[in-house]
Amino acid sequence: MTMQDPLADMLTRIRNAQQVKIKEVMMPSSSTKISVAEVLQQEGFIEGFDITRDEDGKAILTVVLKYFEGRPVIEEIKRLSRPGLRQYKHKDEIPEVRGGLGIVILSTNKGVMTDRSARQQGVGGELLCSVF
Repeated sequence: MTMQDPLADMLTRIRNAQQVKIKEVMMPSSSTKISVAEVLQQEGFIEGFDITRDEDGKAILTVVLKYFEGRPVIEEIKRLSRPGLRQYKHKDEIPEVRGGLGIVILSTNKGVMTDRSARQQGVGGELLCSVF
């Protein structure tokens, strides 16, 4: 069976791993997932990530989750745009998450970035997910 929304699968794996306090979560790799992991690491939501190959030569993305005093750093991670309903926003329409405490990750023509970076660079794009 083929996966319809690989990014939603990534976010679900992260949520599930945090519920049972697993330190690392593995998933099939893609360029979008790697870009999202880079943004999460830059913003301090995860400790890091690594890309390896399995015995078939397929790329595997391993995300190292971050915990503070036994609680996950990511309280909420939600998919915003989905294959059945893409959400594109102009730079002035990009939403804020919890009054600026969280981030929105966007896919723009200048790459995957946070809502703050997109506003600074004056670009809009597809809303991928929100993180708080």
